[in-house]
Amino acid sequence: MSANLEQTILRNILTNENFMRKVLPFVKPEYFDGIYKILFKEAGRFVGKYNKLPTAETLKIELDQVDRLTNDNYTVAVDLLPQLFSKEPIDDEWLLDSTEKWCQDRAIHIAIMESISIIDGKHESLTKGALPDLLSKALGVAFDTNVGHDYVDNAEQRWDFYNKQEERIPFDLEYFNTITKGGIPNKTLNIALAGTGVGKSLFMCHVASSALVDGNNVLYITMEMAEERIAERIDANLLNIPIDQLETMPKTLFTEKIKALATKTTGQLIVKEYPTGSAHAGHFRALLNELKLKKQFVPDIIFIDYLNICASSRMKGMGGAINSYNYIKAIAEELRGLAVEFDVPVFSATQTTRSGYSNTDVGLEDTSESFGLPATADLMFALISTEELQNLGQIMVKQLKNRYNDPTTNKRFVVGIDRSKMRLYDVDPNEQTLMDDTPVFDKSETHQQMSKFKDWNI
Repeated sequence: MSANLEQTILRNILTNENFMRKVLPFVKPEYFDGIYKILFKEAGRFVGKYNKLPTAETLKIELDQVDRLTNDNYTVAVDLLPQLFSKEPIDDEWLLDSTEKWCQDRAIHIAIMESISIIDGKHESLTKGALPDLLSKALGVAFDTNVGHDYVDNAEQRWDFYNKQEERIPFDLEYFNTITKGGIPNKTLNIALAGTGVGKSLFMCHVASSALVDGNNVLYITMEMAEERIAERIDANLLNIPIDQLETMPKTLFTEKIKALATKTTGQLIVKEYPTGSAHAGHFRALLNELKLKKQFVPDIIFIDYLNICASSRMKGMGGAINSYNYIKAIAEELRGLAVEFDVPVFSATQTTRSGYSNTDVGLEDTSESFGLPATADLMFALISTEELQNLGQIMVKQLKNRYNDPTTNKRFVVGIDRSKMRLYDVDPNEQTLMDDTPVFDKSETHQQMSKFKDWNI
């Protein structure tokens, strides 16, 4: 990194109060080299104690008090002061952007050097288990210069926000679009609650397929099934073929259909497998950065299958010192933090309790392991299957929490389910009465799939 930029940053920290207050919380002493590090530390101490910038004279006096500062270093520091306290005009926006990039570069350099020390077994306190978190923190260095929303002064921006069309990932299912006001917005955590075998993975695979069809980049993280098994479900969905017929399909026909599919969407789908219970938000963050670097892939939506078998980066290694409530809640908070950091919606799932598995009226109390999960989620709904519903080829959806809309409206509804093709579809709206407590199911002899996929003909 250029010494000139390093000096320019330090000079403006010492002389430009507005700039200093914006960047001081994010700039660390270890980002500077040699004498600049000493000067920055002393300036930081002065600002912290007196809440104002030091002068050249006060900083010189402070340097007199620094222990273990050699005479040579003291002389160099004092000789630098006239340059550092010279006020030269500079573009503030450029300076802020350049300082942020400089901090990012310095943080990555330091993390790499620490990583080498860890790998060589020379680090005093950290082990190899710290590497993912160490690197992900360095890659996540960024300035947040927003000091908050001024109610009066920012009224116009607030009006613009109210009338702005928020970016959303739409569903291909009518009632899900209705309850979410058009789809899932960015920076959100969305949870499907269901018992084993009810359809958590099927639901997420269907929504992932729909998002891909709409031209979105989709990242599907699996910790329950192999990458190939998830891809198999998505193949059945997108190609409109029963899953058990995929293995008998001729290779040429299969590849032709995939090529045809690729011409009909601008999106990409990446499926990544992690061992059960081994991966946490730090691993996902590192994956996102690696995908961007190696494949220029930036997801529009992320699926994590599923939440309960993730790990928590914050509570790693605490073993029996942490209960399941706090652990699952921590995982949910970390996943939502990931959604905010990368400006994408995150979709995941969770298990019901044993009582909830056989319950036809699943509620928040049936959330397995942690009632803290619903507190973190933006949207949470139950997928309910009964013998009657199975016979009808349907599954019931019950809203449990909804930050996008009134959860008491369309609280319950049904969607069609084709388990052989791993698809969901809208039932005839004329045959579905959306009552809070008494849903009426579609009892028609045949179900016309209303999915967007019917027009593909591939």
